[in-house]
Amino acid sequence: MKEKNIVEKLKKSALFAGINDNDIESCLKSGEAKIVPYDKDEIIFHEGDDPKNILVLIEGSISICSDFSNGKRSIAAVFSQTGELFGEVFSFLKNKKYEHYAQALTKVKVLKINKKFLYESLGSSGDYHRQLNSNMLFILAQKNYYLNSRLQILSCLGLRQKISMFLLRNMNPDGTVLIGMNREELADWLNTARPSLSRELMRMQKENLIKVKGKNMIYIPDSSLLEDII
Repeated sequence: MKEKNIVEKLKKSALFAGINDNDIESCLKSGEAKIVPYDKDEIIFHEGDDPKNILVLIEGSISICSDFSNGKRSIAAVFSQTGELFGEVFSFLKNKKYEHYAQALTKVKVLKINKKFLYESLGSSGDYHRQLNSNMLFILAQKNYYLNSRLQILSCLGLRQKISMFLLRNMNPDGTVLIGMNREELADWLNTARPSLSRELMRMQKENLIKVKGKNMIYIPDSSLLEDII
């Protein structure tokens, strides 16, 4: 590994939580890890590819997407935090190929770890392996919670209900919501059209339900008003 700060960055990853620097380096060596750069809009993996590696985001932002025959795109998730794993669920499903594709939203760097290493770790109880096993179970549980949460949001009958639940689920204690997606990406995530999303956000702002602050932040003055919508 030529990246000097790779271990420091990986210490932010839930996969390596509670594992010391030397053991992280051992993981990288045993897992034949390598950092691969991608340009903006470049595809990291395609739908139908074999999941040969565990993928860890080091820098930048990526989206997990699906395209439909009518030209519509659906965004399943967006990742922008250093150390986040993406696409790992398919790595643990036997003979399962990717059902989505991953695309770089910015210039990104991705750490690829041979999935065979993690399979071997799951069967070991020595050294750092037990912690690695625990971390992976935690990550998979988090992903399951995220998917259930998204299903609840998309199950809402109307767009205003979807927006309200999305905002409440992502609201910080100070009432702010950092979106992490541009307007088009958020529309794809909510399974709606961008113009429809923009119009509804404007209506909600006029009704003082929300305050749009720039491209990536929304402020919720009174969360109980959004709860009433749901």
